[in-house]
Amino acid sequence: MSTKTIIATDRLVLEEATFEDASFFIALLNSPNWLEHIGDRDVTTKDKAIAYIQRSHIHFYKKYGCGMYKVLLKENNEPIGLCGLVKRPSLSDFDLGFAVLPAYEGFGYTYEASKAVLKFAKSELKLKKVVAFTTKENTKSQNLLVKLGLEYVDTRKVFEEEDMEFLFYQILLGDTGKIEH
Repeated sequence: MSTKTIIATDRLVLEEATFEDASFFIALLNSPNWLEHIGDRDVTTKDKAIAYIQRSHIHFYKKYGCGMYKVLLKENNEPIGLCGLVKRPSLSDFDLGFAVLPAYEGFGYTYEASKAVLKFAKSELKLKKVVAFTTKENTKSQNLLVKLGLEYVDTRKVFEEEDMEFLFYQILLGDTGKIEH
């Protein structure tokens, strides 16, 4: 399966995930920060990873024309994380998501990828607003969302099947938005 590059930045390439990424997904989805802040997706084998990629990525690309993209270092094509837009049934707007392997935290990669995704959302997808949410404990994500220009809105339930409340953020991408051209 060939990969489709969606966005390139100075240091990164964001491309659609493929079944060949199964090992990377097993590593990322079982990393400590993913398990703590996003949750256990039970992706522990190659078959489970392929099913997850189909259900949570390839399906989204086909249905919405966007999704969560694999983030690769431009210099060596190494996958380091995910960043992109998710359309959840409980939200009227697309939400920005991101995750990076522990070895690549603290280098600005998530900021660079997220900023590029927001620019893509405005220029290519013509979205007027993007939302994001995070746990109350995840201060790194909260700080990144604010740095990207998202503003805190309130605390709310995001998933109907869960009682957990999340901190909810949004950014307007129209002429009054804070995204650079």
